[in-house]
Amino acid sequence: MQPENLFDAGSALIVVGGTCMATVLRCGLGDTRAALAALMGLGRTSFDAARVRSELAVHVRGMQANGVIRTEPRFFGDAEIDEATDALIGTRSIASLHRTHLEHKRERNRNALRAVRTLTQAADLAPVFGLAGTLVSLSQLPAGDGAGGSFTAAISMAVLTTLYGLLLGNLFFAPLARAVARRASDEEKARQRVLDWLEKQVAGALPAAPAANVIKHKAVAGQAR
Repeated sequence: MQPENLFDAGSALIVVGGTCMATVLRCGLGDTRAALAALMGLGRTSFDAARVRSELAVHVRGMQANGVIRTEPRFFGDAEIDEATDALIGTRSIASLHRTHLEHKRERNRNALRAVRTLTQAADLAPVFGLAGTLVSLSQLPAGDGAGGSFTAAISMAVLTTLYGLLLGNLFFAPLARAVARRASDEEKARQRVLDWLEKQVAGALPAAPAANVIKHKAVAGQAR
């Protein structure tokens, strides 16, 4: 086996360049940017539930000791946690906590879906451009005799473009799409655990819901009659 024979710049340009260009044209710039952002996120630390929970613990103890009404908002550097705790303190309602979490979750899921869809599209297109490169190389086969070198080069390019397309689609873009999907799923699970913990901790520090008081008063009035 000769590894140097597995590298051909022309074949790589046809497959890689064609796949990337077709993906951008088919998916659009918005989805392509979402995919690039998701790929950059793979190299960064994911949502650290333990760290966020430890930072929230001090804030939660203040709510438990002084009540939510007398607690000042604090910012932890995470957009969702900051907005959720601010809404919780401002409205003194668990519903606002869930509403803020749901808004951020929808946005994250939308971006993750766009990224996965784009990478999956690229994985599907790569073998197509491998075949296209094969057809281009076969079209360059010499018509006459006495051109053995050109014939060998054209066949080599045909094989390599097919190989590049299969490898690019199945060993690069498809695994990246799965990695983005797994990261998004793991982050949502971690955020949900933090949200459930926070709700459980602050439930006793929240004032009673007005609706519950109204129902209670009606029940007492009905018994008096």
